[in-house]
Amino acid sequence: MRRAPKTPTGLRQFLDLEQQRAWIEGRAELTDADERSESVEHRFRYAARFEKLLSRPQGKEVLAILGLYGPTCIPIPRRTERFYWSVSCLPSTSDKPLTRVNASWMELFTLYADGEDVRARFILHLSDFTTDGSATPGLVDEAFLEQSVATPEDVSWFVPSGADMFGVRVRGSVSIRKFLANPRALRAIRTFNLTHMNRGRNAYQASHSYSVADHMLPG
Repeated sequence: MRRAPKTPTGLRQFLDLEQQRAWIEGRAELTDADERSESVEHRFRYAARFEKLLSRPQGKEVLAILGLYGPTCIPIPRRTERFYWSVSCLPSTSDKPLTRVNASWMELFTLYADGEDVRARFILHLSDFTTDGSATPGLVDEAFLEQSVATPEDVSWFVPSGADMFGVRVRGSVSIRKFLANPRALRAIRTFNLTHMNRGRNAYQASHSYSVADHMLPG
């Protein structure tokens, strides 16, 4: 008796592996949904937090950086909004972030206040940042990291628990923008984001801020 084929999970429902690889490498522009699936009730739940974010000195820059991150770092962001990725606004966690992007059970990208400027934390694959492509912390390509930002002191890194995990901290909006524009860094961000979006539904749907996401979605 033949088994029924397994139902694809994660983004494999929308993009085959070749399309995903092509997007990671910047060889493909993906066709996204025309409309967003939105809950008005859910939007209003976090409206006050969004207004509070706008009142912060970093508010406009946070939204501008997310406006770069959304279209370039998240595949088909309209079709996958909330259910495969989400962004929270002033989440109530001990590290006091301004915004945080999540997928599955994983933090992807977080922005914090740094005086009147911002700093960012990216969670990525360690193997994308070593000199030999292995997950060996002692082989981190520090020269590349220093060249990927405006000044070397703007970047630092750490190794979280978990296989092939790597954290990059970037200080200042100028350096964050430069890091996002670096082809190798962007490829690493896309790879990590796809890894976790392919693991299934987003666990942080309830904290999604549609008002913040408005600034992350093109059009």
